[in-house]
Amino acid sequence: MKNYKRIFTIVIDSLGAGALPDAADYGDAGTDTLGSVSRSVDTFVIPHLQKLGLANLHPLKQVAAVEKPLGRFAYLNEASTGKDTMTGHWEMMGLIVTKPFRTFTKTGFPKELLEELSARTGRVIIGNKSASGTEILEELGEEEIATGHMIVYTSADSVLQICGNEETFGLEELYHCCEIAREITQKDEWKVGRVIARPYIGKKKGEFQRTSNRHDYAVKPYGKTVLNALKDAGLDVISVGKIADIFDGEGLTESNKSKSSVHGMEQTIEIAKRDFHGLCYVNLVDFDALWGHRRDPQGYAREIEKFDQKLGELLALLGEDDLLLLTADHGNDPTHTGTDHTRERVPLLAYSPAMKYGKRLQDAPTFAVIGATIAENFGVEMPKGTVGTSILGQL
Repeated sequence: MKNYKRIFTIVIDSLGAGALPDAADYGDAGTDTLGSVSRSVDTFVIPHLQKLGLANLHPLKQVAAVEKPLGRFAYLNEASTGKDTMTGHWEMMGLIVTKPFRTFTKTGFPKELLEELSARTGRVIIGNKSASGTEILEELGEEEIATGHMIVYTSADSVLQICGNEETFGLEELYHCCEIAREITQKDEWKVGRVIARPYIGKKKGEFQRTSNRHDYAVKPYGKTVLNALKDAGLDVISVGKIADIFDGEGLTESNKSKSSVHGMEQTIEIAKRDFHGLCYVNLVDFDALWGHRRDPQGYAREIEKFDQKLGELLALLGEDDLLLLTADHGNDPTHTGTDHTRERVPLLAYSPAMKYGKRLQDAPTFAVIGATIAENFGVEMPKGTVGTSILGQL
Protein backbone atom coordinates (compact mmCIF):
# COMPACT_ATOMS: atom_id res chain seq x y z
CA MET A 1 0.00 0.00 0.00
CA LYS A 2 1.41 3.35 -1.09
CA ASN A 3 1.01 6.57 0.84
CA TYR A 4 0.79 9.86 -1.02
CA LYS A 5 2.23 13.25 -0.07
CA ARG A 6 -0.52 15.23 -1.80
CA ILE A 7 -4.15 14.34 -2.46
CA PHE A 8 -6.33 16.38 -4.82
CA THR A 9 -10.04 15.75 -4.25
CA ILE A 10 -12.09 17.45 -6.94
CA VAL A 11 -15.88 17.54 -6.69
CA ILE A 12 -17.66 18.10 -10.00
CA ASP A 13 -20.73 19.60 -8.38
CA SER A 14 -23.90 17.63 -9.30
CA LEU A 15 -22.35 15.07 -11.70
CA GLY A 16 -24.56 12.18 -10.62
CA ALA A 17 -24.37 8.85 -12.41
CA GLY A 18 -27.69 7.07 -12.00
CA ALA A 19 -30.62 7.00 -9.62
CA LEU A 20 -30.14 5.56 -6.14
CA PRO A 21 -32.47 2.74 -5.05
CA ASP A 22 -34.57 5.20 -3.02
CA ALA A 23 -34.67 7.86 -5.74
CA ALA A 24 -38.41 7.37 -6.28
CA ASP A 25 -39.02 8.57 -2.72
CA TYR A 26 -37.56 11.90 -3.83
CA GLY A 27 -39.39 12.00 -7.15
CA ASP A 28 -36.15 11.17 -8.97
CA ALA A 29 -36.70 7.69 -10.41
CA GLY A 30 -34.74 7.11 -13.62
CA THR A 31 -32.46 10.10 -13.28
CA ASP A 32 -28.90 9.95 -14.58
CA THR A 33 -27.11 13.29 -14.87
CA LEU A 34 -24.00 12.05 -16.69
CA GLY A 35 -25.93 9.75 -19.01
CA SER A 36 -28.53 12.40 -19.83
CA VAL A 37 -25.84 14.96 -20.63
CA SER A 38 -24.11 12.51 -22.95
CA ARG A 39 -27.34 11.64 -24.75
CA SER A 40 -28.21 15.30 -25.29
CA VAL A 41 -25.28 16.16 -27.57
CA ASP A 42 -23.86 14.82 -30.82
CA THR A 43 -20.23 15.21 -29.77
CA PHE A 44 -18.70 14.83 -26.33
CA VAL A 45 -14.92 15.34 -26.31
CA ILE A 46 -13.50 14.27 -22.95
CA PRO A 47 -10.24 12.41 -23.73
CA HIS A 48 -8.71 12.71 -20.26
CA LEU A 49 -11.80 11.51 -18.42
CA GLN A 50 -12.01 8.75 -21.00
CA LYS A 51 -8.41 7.64 -20.31
CA LEU A 52 -9.08 7.58 -16.58
CA GLY A 53 -11.97 5.17 -17.18
CA LEU A 54 -15.16 7.23 -16.92
CA ALA A 55 -16.82 5.44 -19.85
CA ASN A 56 -15.64 2.08 -18.47
CA LEU A 57 -17.59 2.86 -15.32
CA HIS A 58 -20.61 4.56 -16.88
CA PRO A 59 -21.53 3.85 -20.53
CA LEU A 60 -21.71 7.01 -22.61
CA LYS A 61 -23.32 7.59 -26.00
CA GLN A 62 -20.27 8.97 -27.82
CA VAL A 63 -17.34 7.98 -25.59
CA ALA A 64 -15.98 4.45 -25.78
CA ALA A 65 -14.57 2.48 -22.90
CA VAL A 66 -10.79 2.08 -23.13
CA GLU A 67 -8.96 -1.23 -23.11
CA LYS A 68 -6.43 -0.14 -20.48
CA PRO A 69 -7.84 2.67 -18.32
CA LEU A 70 -5.34 4.64 -16.26
CA GLY A 71 -7.57 5.10 -13.23
CA ARG A 72 -9.47 3.04 -10.73
CA PHE A 73 -13.16 3.65 -10.53
CA ALA A 74 -16.41 2.83 -8.75
CA TYR A 75 -19.80 4.22 -7.83
CA LEU A 76 -20.40 5.76 -4.43
CA ASN A 77 -23.88 5.64 -2.91
CA GLU A 78 -25.15 8.33 -0.56
CA ALA A 79 -25.94 7.12 2.95
CA SER A 80 -27.27 10.47 4.18
CA THR A 81 -30.85 11.62 3.84
CA GLY A 82 -31.25 14.26 1.17
CA LYS A 83 -29.52 15.40 -1.99
CA ASP A 84 -27.87 18.64 -0.96
CA THR A 85 -24.40 20.07 -1.57
CA MET A 86 -23.60 20.34 2.12
CA THR A 87 -24.97 16.88 2.87
CA GLY A 88 -22.83 15.31 0.16
CA HIS A 89 -19.62 17.09 1.14
CA TRP A 90 -20.08 16.52 4.87
CA GLU A 91 -20.60 12.82 4.17
CA MET A 92 -17.39 12.70 2.13
CA MET A 93 -15.55 13.89 5.23
CA GLY A 94 -17.23 11.44 7.58
CA LEU A 95 -20.50 13.01 8.79
CA ILE A 96 -23.78 11.30 7.93
CA VAL A 97 -26.79 13.63 7.80
CA THR A 98 -30.05 11.96 8.79
CA LYS A 99 -32.16 15.11 9.02
CA PRO A 100 -31.94 16.99 5.72
CA PHE A 101 -31.71 20.75 5.55
CA ARG A 102 -34.99 22.48 4.81
CA THR A 103 -35.92 23.66 1.34
CA PHE A 104 -38.69 26.13 0.57
CA THR A 105 -38.72 25.82 -3.20
CA LYS A 106 -42.44 25.16 -3.61
CA THR A 107 -43.92 27.22 -0.79
CA GLY A 108 -41.60 30.14 -0.13
CA PHE A 109 -40.57 30.95 3.42
CA PRO A 110 -43.13 30.79 6.24
CA LYS A 111 -44.94 33.96 7.25
CA GLU A 112 -43.56 33.75 10.79
CA LEU A 113 -39.95 33.61 9.58
CA LEU A 114 -40.41 36.63 7.32
CA GLU A 115 -42.20 38.63 10.00
CA GLU A 116 -39.31 38.11 12.40
CA LEU A 117 -36.74 38.95 9.73
CA SER A 118 -38.65 42.09 8.76
CA ALA A 119 -39.03 43.22 12.37
CA ARG A 120 -35.35 42.75 13.17
CA THR A 121 -34.01 44.35 9.98
CA GLY A 122 -36.61 47.12 9.79
CA ARG A 123 -37.27 46.36 6.13
CA VAL A 124 -40.28 45.30 4.11
CA ILE A 125 -39.60 41.96 2.40
CA ILE A 126 -40.43 41.37 -1.26
CA GLY A 127 -39.92 38.28 -3.41
CA ASN A 128 -40.24 35.19 -1.23
CA LYS A 129 -40.25 32.61 -3.97
CA SER A 130 -37.94 30.28 -5.80
CA ALA A 131 -36.16 32.07 -8.62
CA SER A 132 -32.83 32.51 -10.34
CA GLY A 133 -30.80 35.46 -9.11
CA THR A 134 -30.79 37.18 -12.48
CA GLU A 135 -34.54 36.78 -12.94
CA ILE A 136 -35.48 38.19 -9.55
CA LEU A 137 -33.24 41.21 -10.05
CA GLU A 138 -34.96 41.99 -13.35
CA GLU A 139 -38.33 41.66 -11.63
CA LEU A 140 -37.71 43.45 -8.33
CA GLY A 141 -34.38 45.31 -8.48
CA GLU A 142 -35.90 48.65 -9.44
CA GLU A 143 -38.48 48.36 -6.64
CA GLU A 144 -35.80 47.61 -4.07
CA ILE A 145 -33.75 50.64 -5.13
CA ALA A 146 -36.79 52.95 -5.11
CA THR A 147 -38.31 51.80 -1.79
CA GLY A 148 -35.51 50.30 0.31
CA HIS A 149 -37.42 47.04 0.48
CA MET A 150 -35.39 43.81 0.76
CA ILE A 151 -35.46 41.03 -1.83
CA VAL A 152 -35.56 37.60 -0.19
CA TYR A 153 -35.73 34.46 -2.31
CA THR A 154 -34.70 30.82 -2.45
CA SER A 155 -33.84 28.19 -5.06
CA ALA A 156 -33.89 24.43 -5.35
CA ASP A 157 -31.10 24.30 -2.77
CA SER A 158 -31.48 24.70 0.98
CA VAL A 159 -30.77 28.44 0.93
CA LEU A 160 -32.19 31.81 1.91
CA GLN A 161 -30.79 34.51 -0.35
CA ILE A 162 -30.95 38.28 0.12
CA CYS A 163 -30.21 40.77 -2.66
CA GLY A 164 -28.85 44.22 -1.97
CA ASN A 165 -27.71 46.97 -4.30
CA GLU A 166 -24.18 47.96 -3.27
CA GLU A 167 -24.84 51.66 -3.83
CA THR A 168 -28.32 52.08 -2.32
CA PHE A 169 -28.72 49.18 0.10
CA GLY A 170 -25.06 49.05 1.09
CA LEU A 171 -22.78 46.06 1.37
CA GLU A 172 -22.35 46.17 5.13
CA GLU A 173 -26.10 46.51 5.64
CA LEU A 174 -26.65 43.51 3.38
CA TYR A 175 -24.19 41.44 5.40
CA HIS A 176 -25.86 42.56 8.63
CA CYS A 177 -29.29 41.48 7.39
CA CYS A 178 -27.88 38.11 6.35
CA GLU A 179 -26.34 37.63 9.79
CA ILE A 180 -29.77 38.22 11.32
CA ALA A 181 -31.33 35.77 8.85
CA ARG A 182 -28.69 33.17 9.71
CA GLU A 183 -29.52 33.49 13.41
CA ILE A 184 -33.25 33.16 12.76
CA THR A 185 -32.84 30.12 10.52
CA GLN A 186 -31.00 28.11 13.15
CA LYS A 187 -34.41 26.85 14.27
CA ASP A 188 -34.96 23.25 13.17
CA GLU A 189 -38.18 24.01 11.32
CA TRP A 190 -36.50 26.81 9.35
CA LYS A 191 -32.94 25.50 9.18
CA VAL A 192 -31.45 26.09 5.74
CA GLY A 193 -27.94 25.05 4.87
CA ARG A 194 -26.83 28.53 3.83
CA VAL A 195 -27.90 32.15 3.95
CA ILE A 196 -26.36 33.95 0.98
CA ALA A 197 -25.72 37.68 0.52
CA ARG A 198 -26.22 38.53 -3.17
CA PRO A 199 -24.91 42.06 -3.84
CA TYR A 200 -25.46 43.68 -7.20
CA ILE A 201 -24.87 46.94 -9.06
CA GLY A 202 -26.89 48.82 -11.66
CA LYS A 203 -29.91 51.14 -11.55
CA LYS A 204 -32.48 49.66 -13.93
CA LYS A 205 -33.59 46.52 -15.73
CA GLY A 206 -31.09 45.22 -18.22
CA GLU A 207 -28.18 46.79 -16.33
CA PHE A 208 -28.17 44.78 -13.10
CA GLN A 209 -25.04 42.72 -12.47
CA ARG A 210 -24.23 40.58 -9.44
CA THR A 211 -20.81 41.29 -7.97
CA SER A 212 -18.06 39.12 -6.52
CA ASN A 213 -18.83 40.36 -2.99
CA ARG A 214 -21.20 37.45 -2.40
CA HIS A 215 -20.89 36.02 1.10
CA ASP A 216 -22.25 32.68 2.37
CA TYR A 217 -23.31 32.09 5.97
CA ALA A 218 -23.35 28.32 6.39
CA VAL A 219 -24.35 26.02 9.21
CA LYS A 220 -21.24 24.63 10.86
CA PRO A 221 -20.79 20.86 10.61
CA TYR A 222 -22.41 19.19 13.63
CA GLY A 223 -19.13 17.48 14.54
CA LYS A 224 -15.46 17.30 13.66
CA THR A 225 -14.64 16.05 10.16
CA VAL A 226 -11.58 14.56 8.51
CA LEU A 227 -10.61 18.13 7.60
CA ASN A 228 -10.27 18.98 11.30
CA ALA A 229 -8.17 15.88 11.88
CA LEU A 230 -5.80 16.79 9.04
CA LYS A 231 -5.40 20.38 10.21
CA ASP A 232 -4.87 19.33 13.83
CA ALA A 233 -2.11 16.97 12.65
CA GLY A 234 -0.26 19.90 11.06
CA LEU A 235 -1.09 19.00 7.46
CA ASP A 236 -2.04 21.44 4.73
CA VAL A 237 -5.78 21.59 4.02
CA ILE A 238 -6.28 23.86 1.01
CA SER A 239 -9.76 24.59 -0.34
CA VAL A 240 -10.83 25.87 -3.75
CA GLY A 241 -14.31 27.13 -4.59
CA LYS A 242 -17.28 26.63 -2.26
CA ILE A 243 -15.52 24.27 0.18
CA ALA A 244 -14.87 27.03 2.74
CA ASP A 245 -18.56 27.97 2.68
CA ILE A 246 -19.77 24.38 2.87
CA PHE A 247 -17.70 23.70 6.00
CA ASP A 248 -17.95 27.27 7.35
CA GLY A 249 -14.15 27.44 7.30
CA GLU A 250 -13.75 24.45 9.66
CA GLY A 251 -10.58 22.40 9.24
CA LEU A 252 -8.96 24.55 6.56
CA THR A 253 -5.49 26.09 6.51
CA GLU A 254 -6.05 28.03 3.27
CA SER A 255 -9.09 28.91 1.18
CA ASN A 256 -9.39 30.17 -2.38
CA LYS A 257 -12.60 31.63 -3.82
CA SER A 258 -13.32 30.87 -7.46
CA LYS A 259 -15.06 32.99 -10.09
CA SER A 260 -16.04 29.94 -12.17
CA SER A 261 -15.32 26.25 -12.53
CA VAL A 262 -12.64 26.97 -15.10
CA HIS A 263 -11.07 29.46 -12.69
CA GLY A 264 -11.27 26.84 -9.95
CA MET A 265 -9.31 24.42 -12.07
CA GLU A 266 -6.77 27.14 -12.91
CA GLN A 267 -6.33 27.74 -9.18
CA THR A 268 -5.91 24.01 -8.59
CA ILE A 269 -3.28 23.81 -11.34
CA GLU A 270 -1.32 26.62 -9.69
CA ILE A 271 -1.57 24.87 -6.32
CA ALA A 272 -0.27 21.69 -7.94
CA LYS A 273 2.90 23.60 -8.86
CA ARG A 274 3.55 24.21 -5.15
CA ASP A 275 5.21 21.94 -2.65
CA PHE A 276 2.66 21.12 0.05
CA HIS A 277 1.86 18.15 2.25
CA GLY A 278 -1.80 17.33 2.67
CA LEU A 279 -5.12 17.81 0.90
CA CYS A 280 -6.33 20.16 -1.83
CA TYR A 281 -10.14 19.98 -1.76
CA VAL A 282 -11.97 21.52 -4.72
CA ASN A 283 -15.61 22.23 -5.55
CA LEU A 284 -16.53 23.23 -9.10
CA VAL A 285 -20.02 24.71 -8.91
CA ASP A 286 -20.89 25.85 -12.44
CA PHE A 287 -22.07 22.38 -13.51
CA ASP A 288 -24.81 22.65 -10.90
CA ALA A 289 -25.56 26.38 -10.77
CA LEU A 290 -25.36 27.28 -14.47
CA TRP A 291 -26.50 24.11 -16.20
CA GLY A 292 -28.18 21.60 -13.88
CA HIS A 293 -30.61 23.96 -12.16
CA ARG A 294 -31.27 25.76 -15.44
CA ARG A 295 -31.98 22.45 -17.17
CA ASP A 296 -29.45 22.93 -19.94
CA PRO A 297 -27.89 19.55 -20.84
CA GLN A 298 -25.94 20.96 -23.77
CA GLY A 299 -24.37 23.65 -21.59
CA TYR A 300 -23.56 20.98 -19.02
CA ALA A 301 -21.80 18.91 -21.70
CA ARG A 302 -19.72 21.86 -22.84
CA GLU A 303 -18.75 22.58 -19.21
CA ILE A 304 -17.51 19.01 -18.81
CA GLU A 305 -15.42 19.45 -21.95
CA LYS A 306 -13.87 22.63 -20.53
CA PHE A 307 -13.12 20.75 -17.33
CA ASP A 308 -11.50 17.92 -19.28
CA GLN A 309 -9.12 20.35 -20.97
CA LYS A 310 -7.99 21.72 -17.60
CA LEU A 311 -7.83 18.20 -16.19
CA GLY A 312 -5.22 17.40 -18.82
CA GLU A 313 -3.08 20.29 -17.56
CA LEU A 314 -3.43 19.08 -13.97
CA LEU A 315 -2.58 15.47 -14.82
CA ALA A 316 0.67 16.61 -16.42
CA LEU A 317 1.74 18.10 -13.07
CA LEU A 318 1.07 15.04 -10.92
CA GLY A 319 3.91 12.83 -9.71
CA GLU A 320 4.03 9.43 -8.09
CA ASP A 321 3.51 10.99 -4.65
CA ASP A 322 0.21 12.51 -5.77
CA LEU A 323 -3.29 11.01 -5.74
CA LEU A 324 -6.25 12.47 -7.62
CA LEU A 325 -9.81 11.67 -6.51
CA LEU A 326 -12.59 12.89 -8.85
CA THR A 327 -16.16 12.62 -7.64
CA ALA A 328 -19.48 14.47 -7.20
CA ASP A 329 -21.79 15.40 -4.33
CA HIS A 330 -25.27 14.62 -5.75
CA GLY A 331 -27.07 14.67 -9.07
CA ASN A 332 -28.85 17.41 -11.00
CA ASP A 333 -30.19 15.74 -14.12
CA PRO A 334 -30.78 18.60 -16.59
CA THR A 335 -33.44 16.56 -18.43
CA HIS A 336 -35.50 15.88 -15.28
CA THR A 337 -38.64 17.76 -14.27
CA GLY A 338 -38.37 20.81 -12.03
CA THR A 339 -35.08 22.46 -11.09
CA ASP A 340 -34.10 20.51 -7.99
CA HIS A 341 -31.10 18.29 -7.33
CA THR A 342 -31.62 14.61 -8.07
CA ARG A 343 -30.99 11.65 -5.76
CA GLU A 344 -28.16 9.78 -7.51
CA ARG A 345 -25.05 7.75 -6.92
CA VAL A 346 -21.83 9.47 -7.95
CA PRO A 347 -18.70 8.35 -9.80
CA LEU A 348 -15.30 8.02 -8.17
CA LEU A 349 -12.23 8.13 -10.39
CA ALA A 350 -8.90 7.66 -8.63
CA TYR A 351 -5.56 8.15 -10.35
CA SER A 352 -1.87 8.43 -9.56
CA PRO A 353 1.14 8.07 -11.88
CA ALA A 354 2.27 5.45 -9.35
CA MET A 355 -0.58 3.15 -10.43
CA LYS A 356 0.61 0.47 -12.81
CA TYR A 357 -2.87 -0.21 -14.19
CA GLY A 358 -6.48 0.82 -13.80
CA LYS A 359 -9.38 -1.35 -12.69
CA ARG A 360 -12.99 -1.43 -11.55
CA LEU A 361 -13.35 -1.20 -7.79
CA GLN A 362 -16.21 -2.40 -5.64
CA ASP A 363 -19.00 0.14 -5.25
CA ALA A 364 -19.21 1.79 -1.84
CA PRO A 365 -22.31 2.32 0.35
CA THR A 366 -21.27 5.84 1.34
CA PHE A 367 -19.34 8.86 0.11
CA ALA A 368 -17.38 8.64 3.38
CA VAL A 369 -14.83 6.28 1.84
CA ILE A 370 -13.18 9.43 0.50
CA GLY A 371 -12.46 10.99 3.88
CA ALA A 372 -11.52 7.66 5.44
CA THR A 373 -9.04 7.00 2.63
CA ILE A 374 -7.50 10.45 3.03
CA ALA A 375 -7.24 9.98 6.80
CA GLU A 376 -5.51 6.62 6.50
CA ASN A 377 -3.14 7.94 3.86
CA PHE A 378 -1.91 10.67 6.20
CA GLY A 379 -1.97 8.49 9.30
CA VAL A 380 -4.57 10.51 11.21
CA GLU A 381 -7.42 9.13 13.28
CA MET A 382 -10.99 9.65 12.13
CA PRO A 383 -12.75 12.03 14.55
CA LYS A 384 -15.24 10.60 17.00
CA GLY A 385 -18.68 10.24 15.44
CA THR A 386 -17.47 9.98 11.86
CA VAL A 387 -17.93 7.02 9.53
CA GLY A 388 -16.16 5.56 6.53
CA THR A 389 -13.92 2.68 5.52
CA SER A 390 -10.68 3.42 3.70
CA ILE A 391 -9.99 2.01 0.25
CA LEU A 392 -6.35 3.14 0.25
CA GLY A 393 -5.21 -0.46 -0.09
CA GLN A 394 -7.06 -0.66 -3.41
CA LEU A 395 -5.37 2.44 -4.78
